[in-house]
Amino acid sequence: MSGGEPLRIGNASGFYGDRFDALRDMLTGGPLDVLTGDYLAELTMLILGRDRLKDPGRGYATTFLRQLEEGLGLAAERGVRLVTNAGGLNPAGLADAVRELADRVGVPVRVAHVEGDDLLDWGSPLLERSRELGGGSPLPGRGREPGGGWGEGVLTANAYLGGGGIAACLRAGADVVVTGRVTDAALVSGAAQAHFGWRPEDFDALAGAVVAGHVLECGAQATGGNYSFFGAHDVLRPGFPLAEIAADGSCVITKHPGTGGAVTTGTVTAQLLYETSGARYAGPDVTARLDTARLTQDGPDRVRIDGVRGEAPPPTLKAGLTRLGGWRNEVTFVLTGLDIEAKAELVRAQMDAAFDAAGRRPAEVRWTLARTDRADADVQEEASALLRLVVRDADPDAVGRVVSGAAVELALASYPGFHVTAPPAKGSPYGVFEAVAVDPAEVAHRAVLPDGSRVAVAPPRTTREPARLPDPPLPAPLPDGPTRRGPLGRVAGARSGDKGGDANIGVWAVSDDAWRWLAHTLTVDLLRHLLPETADLVVTRHVLPNLRALNFTVEGLLGEGVAAQARFDPQAKGLGEWLRSRHLDLPEALL
Repeated sequence: MSGGEPLRIGNASGFYGDRFDALRDMLTGGPLDVLTGDYLAELTMLILGRDRLKDPGRGYATTFLRQLEEGLGLAAERGVRLVTNAGGLNPAGLADAVRELADRVGVPVRVAHVEGDDLLDWGSPLLERSRELGGGSPLPGRGREPGGGWGEGVLTANAYLGGGGIAACLRAGADVVVTGRVTDAALVSGAAQAHFGWRPEDFDALAGAVVAGHVLECGAQATGGNYSFFGAHDVLRPGFPLAEIAADGSCVITKHPGTGGAVTTGTVTAQLLYETSGARYAGPDVTARLDTARLTQDGPDRVRIDGVRGEAPPPTLKAGLTRLGGWRNEVTFVLTGLDIEAKAELVRAQMDAAFDAAGRRPAEVRWTLARTDRADADVQEEASALLRLVVRDADPDAVGRVVSGAAVELALASYPGFHVTAPPAKGSPYGVFEAVAVDPAEVAHRAVLPDGSRVAVAPPRTTREPARLPDPPLPAPLPDGPTRRGPLGRVAGARSGDKGGDANIGVWAVSDDAWRWLAHTLTVDLLRHLLPETADLVVTRHVLPNLRALNFTVEGLLGEGVAAQARFDPQAKGLGEWLRSRHLDLPEALL
């Protein structure tokens, strides 16, 4: 196991579409040993799947290749290794493209890739299971079965691999490692595993690296982006984060000197809570205990994370399936001035009558009225409310002209001031994401080394079901005293996100006294009251005292996931800020 200087791992992408020049900035802004890039998300897999249907040679994030036009030479000059999941559905194809680019720009590099996450290969044991999960018509172009289709409407099916394949590639001397669907944190933990020589049973060290990877994976979200208290820092152009990882798995989160944003215990806490739930953060290599993580401000723009304990990973791997769920259409009517509710009722009745007359009512019709209007407004937009109609059906004709034509025909025959935000259009396909558990033995996790040889990555020898831990004791409550009505955000930050159809809301207190109040006040019942959309859903609260935080999971809020666009905010990105804006009685002592 290596000791001495920490391993410096940076991040240059948090999603497919992130800041293009981040890779160059990270390579030129200061010393690094490894630079990672995360390009994949649930929605991205669906997008790449549709790309590959059009061209079997695609299926990877082409942005990474364009970034390497300049970045490959910079990385080689500085001795920085590149690790990315930009391979998406075709890591071998991207690895070949990187080699071709290297030859063209005259930068000799050793390229390796990780494969085996794609479960659509002929004979996968997931085949029959997915037939039961999928819906709709078989999709063409995969070449997996006679007729070219696979399963019942399943477009992609990928297991979330760990860092073992990445580690094997780096140990074999790779300068660039391309993966498909690995966990986001594996980009960091795999690099650290290779550098320090950790064994699969070094759970505490691996867990520390996984936590570091989770902080880095979303790029500038760790340096002040999407941060509740954004006004406290210069976030005009936040720098991207890096982690200085020690041999025991502890780390310091920081950024290159002179870059924007900030690294504080608050920004790091926000990212630790993002898209997680309880104390156990399960992954394919290790289950990290988030309740054991200790955060300390270690100087300007430096936050130390230590104390993270690890446990054996779960006995199954998570796999993500995407499929085309059907067809959708959307029309947003603008209602201005007086009698908003009556105007909305008239439009609903007219559209219902049009569906009845056509004899083709869409299978799902959903109306939402956003009362963005206010009385006696100085600006017309502020006098207007938005009535949103969303329809879905397995038949594209049921959401096409039947809907758009009916909406257009109301233009001169409905409520006064009739207009819509955009011209009604024909329907478009929507996707569905579903998570399933698979046996690691069904997954052929392999590292394809720079010399072309393939090395199998064995599944964990020891596993453990990540059962929920009992809630820890709460701090002593804040003494009774005078209160003042105000928004929750005066004393707490929040960060929210999506996992399939579920949403999570992490809420953290800004001080020890605020934590004493928050832990006893923000119950599941109060959350449901403050966020009425959650009232009929299963809500689970997790307590994380080391982070002075509560993490809530709201099951089913997002329907079938972001691609299905079931609600106004399909990824629940603003859910936490909505919660912070809700008013309740706050202790004056905290204000």
